[in-house]
Amino acid sequence: MTHRGTSRRGVFGALAGAAAATAIPAEAAAAERAFQAAPGRSKRPNILFILADDLGWGDLSSYGSPLIRTPNLDRLARGGVRFTNGYSAGAVCSPTRVALYTGRFPGRTPGGLPEPIGAANATDGIPATHPTLPSLLRASGYATALIGKWHGGFLPHFGPLRSGFDEFFGNYSGGVDYYSKYSHTGKYDLYEGETPAEDDGRYYTDVIADRAEAFVRRPHDRPWLLHLNFTSPHWPWEAPGDRAVSDEITARIRAGDIRAIFHEDGGSLETYTRMVENLDQRIGQVLDALRRTGQERDTLVIFQSDNGGERFSYNWPLSGNKASLNEGGIRVPTIVRWPARIRSGQVSHEPIVTHDWTATLLEIAGAEPHPDYPLDGASFAGYLLRGASAPERDLFWRTRSARALRRGRYKYLRATATGADALYDVEADPREQANLAVRRPELVAELRTRWEELDAPQLRYN
Repeated sequence: MTHRGTSRRGVFGALAGAAAATAIPAEAAAAERAFQAAPGRSKRPNILFILADDLGWGDLSSYGSPLIRTPNLDRLARGGVRFTNGYSAGAVCSPTRVALYTGRFPGRTPGGLPEPIGAANATDGIPATHPTLPSLLRASGYATALIGKWHGGFLPHFGPLRSGFDEFFGNYSGGVDYYSKYSHTGKYDLYEGETPAEDDGRYYTDVIADRAEAFVRRPHDRPWLLHLNFTSPHWPWEAPGDRAVSDEITARIRAGDIRAIFHEDGGSLETYTRMVENLDQRIGQVLDALRRTGQERDTLVIFQSDNGGERFSYNWPLSGNKASLNEGGIRVPTIVRWPARIRSGQVSHEPIVTHDWTATLLEIAGAEPHPDYPLDGASFAGYLLRGASAPERDLFWRTRSARALRRGRYKYLRATATGADALYDVEADPREQANLAVRRPELVAELRTRWEELDAPQLRYN
Protein backbone atom coordinates (compact mmCIF):
# COMPACT_ATOMS: atom_id res chain seq x y z
CA MET A 1 0.00 0.00 0.00
CA THR A 2 2.27 2.67 -1.24
CA HIS A 3 -0.20 5.07 -2.82
CA ARG A 4 -3.87 5.89 -2.43
CA GLY A 5 -4.62 4.92 -6.00
CA THR A 6 -3.07 1.47 -5.59
CA SER A 7 -4.34 0.62 -2.12
CA ARG A 8 -8.05 0.03 -2.72
CA ARG A 9 -7.72 -3.62 -1.65
CA GLY A 10 -6.72 -2.62 1.84
CA VAL A 11 -3.70 -3.33 3.95
CA PHE A 12 -3.43 -7.03 3.18
CA GLY A 13 -4.39 -7.03 -0.49
CA ALA A 14 -2.24 -4.14 -1.60
CA LEU A 15 1.01 -5.81 -0.62
CA ALA A 16 0.19 -9.30 -1.79
CA GLY A 17 2.36 -9.07 -4.89
CA ALA A 18 4.64 -6.19 -4.04
CA ALA A 19 8.25 -7.20 -4.52
CA ALA A 20 9.45 -4.56 -2.08
CA ALA A 21 7.13 -5.63 0.70
CA THR A 22 8.53 -6.99 3.93
CA ALA A 23 8.11 -10.76 4.16
CA ILE A 24 5.00 -11.74 6.09
CA PRO A 25 5.59 -14.04 9.05
CA ALA A 26 3.78 -17.37 8.68
CA GLU A 27 1.78 -16.82 11.87
CA ALA A 28 0.49 -13.46 10.62
CA ALA A 29 -0.58 -14.98 7.31
CA ALA A 30 -2.35 -17.78 9.14
CA ALA A 31 -4.09 -15.26 11.38
CA GLU A 32 -5.32 -13.42 8.31
CA ARG A 33 -6.84 -16.57 6.81
CA ALA A 34 -8.47 -17.50 10.11
CA PHE A 35 -9.97 -14.05 10.47
CA GLN A 36 -11.40 -14.12 6.98
CA ALA A 37 -12.75 -17.62 7.44
CA ALA A 38 -14.39 -16.99 10.79
CA PRO A 39 -14.88 -13.28 11.47
CA GLY A 40 -16.28 -12.56 14.89
CA ARG A 41 -14.76 -15.67 16.46
CA SER A 42 -11.33 -14.13 16.92
CA LYS A 43 -10.13 -13.09 20.34
CA ARG A 44 -10.91 -9.50 21.25
CA PRO A 45 -7.61 -7.67 21.62
CA ASN A 46 -6.24 -5.62 24.43
CA ILE A 47 -5.95 -2.02 23.25
CA LEU A 48 -3.00 0.22 24.08
CA PHE A 49 -3.46 3.75 22.72
CA ILE A 50 -0.29 5.80 23.17
CA LEU A 51 -0.66 9.55 22.72
CA ALA A 52 2.37 11.83 22.53
CA ASP A 53 1.95 15.54 23.19
CA ASP A 54 2.98 18.12 20.56
CA LEU A 55 5.23 15.64 18.75
CA GLY A 56 6.02 16.93 15.28
CA TRP A 57 5.47 15.16 11.99
CA GLY A 58 9.18 14.49 11.44
CA ASP A 59 10.32 13.96 15.02
CA LEU A 60 10.77 10.18 14.70
CA SER A 61 13.60 8.49 12.81
CA SER A 62 11.03 6.56 10.79
CA TYR A 63 9.42 9.86 9.76
CA GLY A 64 12.67 11.50 8.70
CA SER A 65 14.20 13.14 11.76
CA PRO A 66 17.87 13.94 11.05
CA LEU A 67 18.72 14.38 14.75
CA ILE A 68 16.43 12.29 16.93
CA ARG A 69 16.82 8.52 17.26
CA THR A 70 13.66 6.57 18.13
CA PRO A 71 14.47 2.85 17.82
CA ASN A 72 11.47 1.62 19.81
CA LEU A 73 8.84 3.52 17.84
CA ASP A 74 10.65 2.65 14.62
CA ARG A 75 10.44 -1.01 15.62
CA LEU A 76 6.74 -0.57 16.36
CA ALA A 77 6.27 0.86 12.87
CA ARG A 78 8.14 -2.03 11.26
CA GLY A 79 5.89 -4.44 13.12
CA GLY A 80 2.70 -3.02 11.67
CA VAL A 81 1.53 -0.09 9.56
CA ARG A 82 3.06 3.39 9.41
CA PHE A 83 0.60 5.99 8.12
CA THR A 84 2.00 8.91 6.14
CA ASN A 85 -1.32 10.77 6.13
CA GLY A 86 -2.27 10.41 9.77
CA TYR A 87 -4.07 13.45 11.17
CA SER A 88 -5.08 14.80 14.55
CA ALA A 89 -8.68 15.92 14.99
CA GLY A 90 -7.57 19.28 16.35
CA ALA A 91 -4.67 21.67 16.08
CA VAL A 92 -4.20 21.80 19.87
CA CYS A 93 -4.53 19.39 22.78
CA SER A 94 -8.11 19.39 24.09
CA PRO A 95 -10.08 19.23 20.81
CA THR A 96 -8.16 16.14 19.68
CA ARG A 97 -8.66 14.36 23.00
CA VAL A 98 -12.36 15.18 23.05
CA ALA A 99 -12.65 13.76 19.52
CA LEU A 100 -10.75 10.60 20.48
CA TYR A 101 -12.92 9.84 23.49
CA THR A 102 -16.27 10.76 21.89
CA GLY A 103 -15.55 9.66 18.30
CA ARG A 104 -17.06 12.92 17.08
CA PHE A 105 -15.94 16.30 15.79
CA PRO A 106 -14.65 18.45 18.67
CA GLY A 107 -17.36 21.00 17.92
CA ARG A 108 -20.13 18.57 18.83
CA THR A 109 -19.27 18.98 22.51
CA PRO A 110 -18.71 22.14 24.63
CA GLY A 111 -15.39 20.71 25.83
CA GLY A 112 -14.11 20.64 22.27
CA LEU A 113 -14.44 24.40 21.79
CA PRO A 114 -11.69 25.81 24.05
CA GLU A 115 -8.26 25.84 22.43
CA PRO A 116 -7.35 24.33 24.81
CA ILE A 117 -9.31 23.81 28.06
CA GLY A 118 -7.60 26.07 30.57
CA ALA A 119 -9.82 26.53 33.62
CA ALA A 120 -12.24 24.67 35.84
CA ASN A 121 -15.88 25.43 35.05
CA ALA A 122 -19.11 23.55 34.41
CA THR A 123 -18.92 23.90 30.61
CA ASP A 124 -15.44 23.09 29.37
CA GLY A 125 -15.22 19.32 29.40
CA ILE A 126 -16.74 16.02 28.30
CA PRO A 127 -20.15 15.64 29.99
CA ALA A 128 -20.48 12.54 32.13
CA THR A 129 -23.67 11.70 30.22
CA HIS A 130 -21.85 11.56 26.86
CA PRO A 131 -20.91 8.03 25.73
CA THR A 132 -17.20 7.60 25.18
CA LEU A 133 -14.82 5.00 23.83
CA PRO A 134 -13.97 3.80 27.35
CA SER A 135 -17.59 3.78 28.55
CA LEU A 136 -18.76 1.81 25.51
CA LEU A 137 -15.90 -0.66 25.78
CA ARG A 138 -16.44 -1.04 29.51
CA ALA A 139 -20.08 -1.88 28.86
CA SER A 140 -18.90 -4.60 26.45
CA GLY A 141 -16.62 -6.19 29.04
CA TYR A 142 -13.33 -4.30 28.86
CA ALA A 143 -11.31 -3.02 31.81
CA THR A 144 -10.46 0.64 31.14
CA ALA A 145 -7.63 2.83 32.41
CA LEU A 146 -6.04 6.18 31.63
CA ILE A 147 -2.48 6.93 32.70
CA GLY A 148 -1.07 10.39 32.04
CA LYS A 149 -2.68 13.51 30.63
CA TRP A 150 -6.48 13.81 30.65
CA HIS A 151 -7.19 17.43 29.54
CA GLY A 152 -10.89 16.75 29.05
CA GLY A 153 -12.16 19.06 31.79
CA PHE A 154 -11.32 19.83 35.40
CA LEU A 155 -12.75 18.64 38.69
CA PRO A 156 -15.30 18.93 40.21
CA HIS A 157 -17.29 18.87 36.96
CA PHE A 158 -15.35 16.50 34.70
CA GLY A 159 -12.82 13.72 34.87
CA PRO A 160 -11.76 10.34 33.49
CA LEU A 161 -13.63 8.38 36.15
CA ARG A 162 -16.82 10.17 35.04
CA SER A 163 -16.22 9.35 31.37
CA GLY A 164 -15.87 5.59 31.41
CA PHE A 165 -12.45 4.91 32.90
CA ASP A 166 -12.21 2.43 35.75
CA GLU A 167 -8.98 3.98 36.94
CA PHE A 168 -6.89 7.08 36.39
CA PHE A 169 -3.43 8.24 37.37
CA GLY A 170 -2.08 11.45 35.92
CA ASN A 171 -2.71 15.15 35.37
CA TYR A 172 -5.90 16.99 34.52
CA SER A 173 -4.32 20.07 32.90
CA GLY A 174 -2.57 20.58 29.60
CA GLY A 175 0.98 20.39 30.85
CA VAL A 176 2.92 20.07 34.08
CA ASP A 177 6.46 20.69 35.18
CA TYR A 178 8.21 17.36 34.71
CA TYR A 179 9.59 17.27 38.25
CA SER A 180 7.34 19.38 40.51
CA LYS A 181 4.07 18.49 38.70
CA TYR A 182 2.87 22.11 38.94
CA SER A 183 0.67 23.36 36.09
CA HIS A 184 -0.40 26.67 34.55
CA THR A 185 -3.14 26.83 37.19
CA GLY A 186 -0.45 27.53 39.77
CA LYS A 187 -1.31 24.29 41.54
CA TYR A 188 0.06 20.78 41.93
CA ASP A 189 -1.51 18.46 39.36
CA LEU A 190 -0.88 14.76 39.89
CA TYR A 191 -3.87 12.62 40.84
CA GLU A 192 -4.84 9.09 41.67
CA GLY A 193 -8.42 9.12 40.49
CA GLU A 194 -9.81 12.34 41.96
CA THR A 195 -7.40 12.53 44.89
CA PRO A 196 -4.01 14.30 44.80
CA ALA A 197 -1.30 11.67 44.57
CA GLU A 198 1.95 11.63 46.49
CA ASP A 199 4.86 12.44 44.19
CA ASP A 200 8.29 10.88 44.50
CA GLY A 201 9.92 13.74 42.59
CA ARG A 202 10.93 11.71 39.56
CA TYR A 203 10.72 12.77 35.91
CA TYR A 204 7.07 12.61 34.84
CA THR A 205 7.55 10.63 31.63
CA ASP A 206 9.33 7.94 33.64
CA VAL A 207 6.60 7.92 36.29
CA ILE A 208 3.87 7.44 33.68
CA ALA A 209 5.77 4.65 31.95
CA ASP A 210 6.36 2.82 35.22
CA ARG A 211 2.65 2.97 36.03
CA ALA A 212 1.77 1.71 32.57
CA GLU A 213 4.25 -1.15 32.85
CA ALA A 214 2.71 -2.11 36.20
CA PHE A 215 -0.75 -2.09 34.61
CA VAL A 216 0.40 -4.34 31.77
CA ARG A 217 2.12 -6.78 34.13
CA ARG A 218 -0.77 -7.18 36.55
CA PRO A 219 -3.08 -10.20 36.09
CA HIS A 220 -6.05 -9.49 33.80
CA ASP A 221 -9.16 -11.65 33.53
CA ARG A 222 -10.70 -9.70 30.66
CA PRO A 223 -9.49 -7.59 27.72
CA TRP A 224 -8.32 -4.11 28.59
CA LEU A 225 -8.14 -0.61 27.14
CA LEU A 226 -5.24 1.53 28.30
CA HIS A 227 -4.87 5.14 27.19
CA LEU A 228 -1.24 6.03 27.81
CA ASN A 229 -1.08 9.80 27.45
CA PHE A 230 2.40 11.24 27.85
CA THR A 231 2.96 14.98 28.23
CA SER A 232 6.29 14.69 26.46
CA PRO A 233 7.58 16.52 24.46
CA HIS A 234 5.20 19.34 25.51
CA TRP A 235 6.75 22.34 27.26
CA PRO A 236 8.33 23.12 29.69
CA TRP A 237 11.55 22.14 27.96
CA GLU A 238 12.96 19.81 30.58
CA ALA A 239 14.79 16.60 29.76
CA PRO A 240 15.71 13.96 32.34
CA GLY A 241 18.16 15.48 34.81
CA ASP A 242 17.16 19.11 34.23
CA ARG A 243 16.19 19.65 37.86
CA ALA A 244 17.70 23.14 38.01
CA VAL A 245 15.42 24.25 35.16
CA SER A 246 12.47 22.71 36.97
CA ASP A 247 13.35 24.39 40.25
CA GLU A 248 13.49 27.81 38.59
CA ILE A 249 10.18 27.37 36.74
CA THR A 250 8.42 25.98 39.81
CA ALA A 251 9.66 28.84 42.00
CA ARG A 252 8.28 31.35 39.48
CA ILE A 253 4.92 29.56 39.37
CA ARG A 254 4.67 29.55 43.17
CA ALA A 255 5.49 33.25 43.17
CA GLY A 256 2.50 33.93 40.91
CA ASP A 257 4.12 33.85 37.46
CA ILE A 258 1.90 31.17 35.96
CA ARG A 259 3.21 31.85 32.44
CA ALA A 260 6.54 30.44 33.55
CA ILE A 261 5.22 26.96 32.71
CA PHE A 262 5.05 27.93 29.01
CA HIS A 263 8.84 28.31 29.13
CA GLU A 264 8.92 30.93 26.41
CA ASP A 265 12.44 31.90 27.46
CA GLY A 266 13.95 28.41 27.41
CA GLY A 267 14.53 25.22 25.52
CA SER A 268 16.88 24.11 22.75
CA LEU A 269 17.12 21.52 20.02
CA GLU A 270 19.44 19.48 22.23
CA THR A 271 16.94 19.48 25.12
CA TYR A 272 14.07 18.63 22.80
CA THR A 273 16.03 15.74 21.31
CA ARG A 274 16.68 14.32 24.78
CA MET A 275 12.98 14.65 25.65
CA VAL A 276 11.81 12.73 22.57
CA GLU A 277 14.49 10.07 22.91
CA ASN A 278 13.48 9.55 26.54
CA LEU A 279 9.85 9.26 25.41
CA ASP A 280 10.87 6.60 22.92
CA GLN A 281 12.83 4.71 25.57
CA ARG A 282 9.89 4.72 27.97
CA ILE A 283 7.44 3.58 25.30
CA GLY A 284 9.88 0.76 24.63
CA GLN A 285 9.69 -0.13 28.31
CA VAL A 286 5.91 -0.59 28.09
CA LEU A 287 6.09 -2.50 24.81
CA ASP A 288 8.70 -4.78 26.32
CA ALA A 289 6.30 -5.51 29.20
CA LEU A 290 3.72 -6.62 26.64
CA ARG A 291 6.21 -9.03 25.12
CA ARG A 292 7.48 -10.40 28.41
CA THR A 293 3.96 -11.05 29.71
CA GLY A 294 2.89 -12.87 26.55
CA GLN A 295 0.34 -10.20 25.59
CA GLU A 296 2.12 -8.69 22.59
CA ARG A 297 0.44 -10.83 19.93
CA ASP A 298 -3.08 -10.07 21.12
CA THR A 299 -2.62 -6.38 21.91
CA LEU A 300 -3.57 -3.74 19.36
CA VAL A 301 -1.18 -0.79 19.79
CA ILE A 302 -1.85 2.63 18.28
CA PHE A 303 0.61 5.49 18.51
CA GLN A 304 -0.21 9.06 17.52
CA SER A 305 0.49 12.67 18.47
CA ASP A 306 -2.35 14.91 19.64
CA ASN A 307 -1.41 17.65 17.15
CA GLY A 308 1.53 18.96 15.19
CA GLY A 309 4.86 19.97 16.66
CA GLU A 310 5.75 23.17 18.45
CA ARG A 311 8.85 25.36 18.72
CA PHE A 312 11.65 22.80 18.39
CA SER A 313 9.89 20.19 16.25
CA TYR A 314 11.03 18.98 12.86
CA ASN A 315 8.08 19.19 10.47
CA TRP A 316 9.78 19.13 7.09
CA PRO A 317 8.45 19.19 4.43
CA LEU A 318 5.20 20.43 5.97
CA SER A 319 4.41 24.08 6.67
CA GLY A 320 2.84 25.36 9.87
CA ASN A 321 2.91 23.87 13.34
CA LYS A 322 0.73 23.43 16.42
CA ALA A 323 -2.42 25.62 16.44
CA SER A 324 -2.53 26.01 12.64
CA LEU A 325 -4.56 24.02 10.13
CA ASN A 326 -1.65 23.81 7.74
CA GLU A 327 -0.33 20.29 7.41
CA GLY A 328 2.33 20.86 10.05
CA GLY A 329 -0.33 21.63 12.62
CA ILE A 330 -2.49 18.53 12.09
CA ARG A 331 -0.51 15.85 10.22
CA VAL A 332 1.10 13.64 12.83
CA PRO A 333 3.05 10.38 13.19
CA THR A 334 0.55 7.51 13.28
CA ILE A 335 1.42 3.84 13.78
CA VAL A 336 -0.71 0.73 14.37
CA ARG A 337 0.45 -2.78 15.28
CA TRP A 338 -1.50 -5.96 16.05
CA PRO A 339 0.67 -9.03 15.41
CA ALA A 340 -2.26 -11.47 15.47
CA ARG A 341 -4.13 -9.67 12.70
CA ILE A 342 -2.06 -7.04 10.89
CA ARG A 343 0.90 -7.77 8.66
CA SER A 344 4.22 -6.16 9.50
CA GLY A 345 6.37 -3.86 7.39
CA GLN A 346 3.59 -1.81 5.78
CA VAL A 347 3.22 1.84 4.86
CA SER A 348 -0.18 3.38 4.16
CA HIS A 349 -0.83 6.69 2.43
CA GLU A 350 -4.55 6.62 3.24
CA PRO A 351 -5.75 9.67 5.21
CA ILE A 352 -6.87 8.72 8.72
CA VAL A 353 -7.87 11.07 11.55
CA THR A 354 -8.05 10.67 15.33
CA HIS A 355 -11.77 9.91 15.62
CA ASP A 356 -11.49 7.25 12.92
CA TRP A 357 -9.63 5.24 15.54
CA THR A 358 -12.61 5.51 17.88
CA ALA A 359 -14.92 3.97 15.28
CA THR A 360 -12.27 1.38 14.37
CA LEU A 361 -11.70 0.25 17.94
CA LEU A 362 -15.41 -0.01 18.70
CA GLU A 363 -15.91 -2.27 15.69
CA ILE A 364 -12.90 -4.45 16.47
CA ALA A 365 -14.00 -4.82 20.11
CA GLY A 366 -17.57 -5.64 19.10
CA ALA A 367 -19.05 -2.58 20.82
CA GLU A 368 -21.84 -0.49 19.29
CA PRO A 369 -21.81 3.31 19.23
CA HIS A 370 -24.69 5.00 21.02
CA PRO A 371 -27.51 5.70 18.53
CA ASP A 372 -28.13 9.17 19.99
CA TYR A 373 -24.51 10.18 19.48
CA PRO A 374 -23.57 9.16 15.91
CA LEU A 375 -19.87 8.95 15.21
CA ASP A 376 -18.09 11.29 12.83
CA GLY A 377 -15.15 8.94 12.43
CA ALA A 378 -15.05 6.09 9.92
CA SER A 379 -13.99 2.58 10.87
CA PHE A 380 -10.80 1.27 9.28
CA ALA A 381 -11.37 -2.24 10.63
CA GLY A 382 -12.26 -3.62 7.20
CA TYR A 383 -9.26 -1.93 5.61
CA LEU A 384 -6.81 -3.16 8.24
CA LEU A 385 -8.17 -6.64 8.76
CA ARG A 386 -10.21 -7.83 5.77
CA GLY A 387 -8.62 -6.27 2.71
CA ALA A 388 -11.47 -3.81 2.16
CA SER A 389 -11.04 -0.41 0.58
CA ALA A 390 -10.27 2.44 2.95
CA PRO A 391 -13.26 4.67 3.77
CA GLU A 392 -13.64 7.57 1.38
CA ARG A 393 -14.98 10.71 3.03
CA ASP A 394 -14.09 14.33 3.60
CA LEU A 395 -11.84 15.22 6.53
CA PHE A 396 -13.02 18.30 8.42
CA TRP A 397 -11.23 20.72 10.74
CA ARG A 398 -12.02 24.07 12.26
CA THR A 399 -10.53 26.43 14.82
CA ARG A 400 -11.59 29.89 15.91
CA SER A 401 -9.33 31.36 13.24
CA ALA A 402 -9.27 28.82 10.42
CA ARG A 403 -11.12 26.15 8.48
CA ALA A 404 -9.95 23.18 6.43
CA LEU A 405 -11.37 20.22 4.54
CA ARG A 406 -9.50 17.47 2.73
CA ARG A 407 -11.05 15.43 -0.08
CA GLY A 408 -8.73 12.95 -1.71
CA ARG A 409 -5.59 14.79 -2.71
CA TYR A 410 -7.08 18.26 -2.41
CA LYS A 411 -7.29 20.43 0.68
CA TYR A 412 -9.43 23.52 1.12
CA LEU A 413 -7.99 25.99 3.63
CA ARG A 414 -8.95 29.39 4.92
CA ALA A 415 -7.17 31.27 7.72
CA THR A 416 -8.57 34.43 9.28
CA ALA A 417 -5.19 36.10 8.86
CA THR A 418 -5.77 36.24 5.10
CA GLY A 419 -9.53 35.75 4.91
CA ALA A 420 -9.05 34.12 1.52
CA ASP A 421 -9.83 30.60 0.38
CA ALA A 422 -6.89 28.48 -0.69
CA LEU A 423 -6.66 25.11 -2.42
CA TYR A 424 -3.71 22.75 -2.31
CA ASP A 425 -2.85 19.41 -3.81
CA VAL A 426 -1.32 17.98 -0.65
CA GLU A 427 -0.11 14.82 -2.35
CA ALA A 428 2.04 16.77 -4.81
CA ASP A 429 2.53 19.79 -2.55
CA PRO A 430 2.46 18.81 1.14
CA ARG A 431 4.21 22.08 1.96
CA GLU A 432 1.11 23.97 0.73
CA GLN A 433 2.94 26.55 -1.34
CA ALA A 434 1.14 26.27 -4.71
CA ASN A 435 -2.33 27.79 -4.20
CA LEU A 436 -4.63 26.37 -6.90
CA ALA A 437 -7.69 28.41 -5.91
CA VAL A 438 -7.62 30.68 -8.97
CA ARG A 439 -7.12 27.74 -11.34
CA ARG A 440 -9.85 25.57 -9.75
CA PRO A 441 -12.59 27.95 -8.53
CA GLU A 442 -15.34 25.34 -9.00
CA LEU A 443 -13.55 22.88 -6.72
CA VAL A 444 -12.96 25.59 -4.12
CA ALA A 445 -16.68 26.40 -4.14
CA GLU A 446 -17.61 22.72 -3.84
CA LEU A 447 -15.28 22.09 -0.91
CA ARG A 448 -16.29 25.34 0.81
CA THR A 449 -19.95 24.35 0.57
CA ARG A 450 -19.19 20.93 2.01
CA TRP A 451 -17.21 22.46 4.88
CA GLU A 452 -20.13 24.74 5.70
CA GLU A 453 -22.56 21.79 5.63
CA LEU A 454 -20.44 19.89 8.13
CA ASP A 455 -19.93 22.97 10.28
CA ALA A 456 -23.59 24.04 10.45
CA PRO A 457 -24.87 21.55 13.08
CA GLN A 458 -21.87 22.00 15.36
CA LEU A 459 -21.70 24.29 18.38
CA ARG A 460 -20.71 27.91 17.89
CA TYR A 461 -17.61 29.44 19.45
CA ASN A 462 -18.36 32.03 22.10
